[in-house]
Amino acid sequence: MKKYEGLFILNVDGSEDAIKNALEKVSAEITAQGGKIENITKMDKRPFARTPDKKVTSGFYVNIALEVPPAAIEVLRSRFALNPVVYRVMFNTGVKAVVPQEEAPVSAEASTEAKA
Repeated sequence: MKKYEGLFILNVDGSEDAIKNALEKVSAEITAQGGKIENITKMDKRPFARTPDKKVTSGFYVNIALEVPPAAIEVLRSRFALNPVVYRVMFNTGVKAVVPQEEAPVSAEASTEAKA
């Protein structure tokens, strides 16, 4: 099993139910290939800079940290290419799951340097 980070652009209308259903389908596909999802980060719906397909002008971005066998990545790419809900997908290797952290406390030296 190897760690990956997948950036998914979903073709949904932006409602919470549609996003939830799309993420359930994506998660089910990953687990069907023997994978394990570590973290799901919902980003936002963003317009595309260029729109070659005038039917789709924006997408909902989702970042998923997952762990799957290396051979499963090509299978997942081909399966997501057939799924109309997934507009685009990109996998990066060797990425550790990034969990949002609270702001770290500022040390005394840093606070005095900022005042100077």
